[in-house]
Amino acid sequence: MGQPETRTGILEQAGRLDKALADQTGLSRERIKALIAQGEVEVDGAPAVSPSAKAKAGARFSLRIPPPTDPQAYPQDIPIVVVFEDEHLIVVDKPAGMVVHPAAGNPDGTLVNALLHHCGKDGKGSLSGIGGVARPGIVHRIDKDTSGLLVVAKSDAAHEGLARQFADHSLERAYFAVCSGHPRLLAGTVDERLGRSDADRKKMAVLPKDSSRGKRAVTHYKVLDRLDHAALVECRLETGRTHQVRVHLASIGHPLLGDPVYGRAPSALKPLLKQLGFERQALHAAVLGFVHPVTRHALSFSSDIPSDMAELIDELGHSNR
Repeated sequence: MGQPETRTGILEQAGRLDKALADQTGLSRERIKALIAQGEVEVDGAPAVSPSAKAKAGARFSLRIPPPTDPQAYPQDIPIVVVFEDEHLIVVDKPAGMVVHPAAGNPDGTLVNALLHHCGKDGKGSLSGIGGVARPGIVHRIDKDTSGLLVVAKSDAAHEGLARQFADHSLERAYFAVCSGHPRLLAGTVDERLGRSDADRKKMAVLPKDSSRGKRAVTHYKVLDRLDHAALVECRLETGRTHQVRVHLASIGHPLLGDPVYGRAPSALKPLLKQLGFERQALHAAVLGFVHPVTRHALSFSSDIPSDMAELIDELGHSNR
């Protein structure tokens, strides 16, 4: 791996920061946006936080460009649970602990590696090339330590059709979560803008509603069961932002059990979590519904809560409430 490249200069024109930097450096606006999200851009000595921020002519800028890596994903014989498959798409039930696609720190052993092997055998075709060599077929993602349903495109037509449904929020997506404490309302909606945290660029955070950064995010939740110092909650997504359920529930005072980033377990539950060895956010993508982008048939799939979450719920359910 080579050394990172640093580019510095003085902005020659005012306007949107991403456009001004793209015009001056020759990098694409998408590349500039990615570098800003990664905290690799400074303007007048301060970290840039928004691609849409107004840039002033004469401002000094610095971009740190990480060295290129080979992101090529290769087929690997890794067992996967296929819920549905045809020539255009495949729906899988991802286990917790599996990364969706190769990236820095996870060059292989991902769902994409497993799918390339699965789709490449017995004449089952391949994956859509729209996502590039590292993310072929990937239309959406769920976190490494979140389990559950994911649809992946095998044809470009399916990829484009599914992407449109994700963009207009017409899909059905429901998650089961175990959160800390008992929400005051048995059902409610969290409508809070989400974007990168100013304090930690690797984390997402709730932003002011009038912020120029981030995107609107809407989660509808319903308490399914009161547990010991916790609750089983169904979360239906109107939007699909990074870490949406995790940040939204934490924002109302009820972070997910086991969440190492946005939550802290109640003292009363720490012994149980340690006893069970439960070390991931208690979140499962249980329902996925969409219109098949080619056949136009309505499809809906469901996935049972995995054994580790089921054991956690069972133990919490047998405690005194």
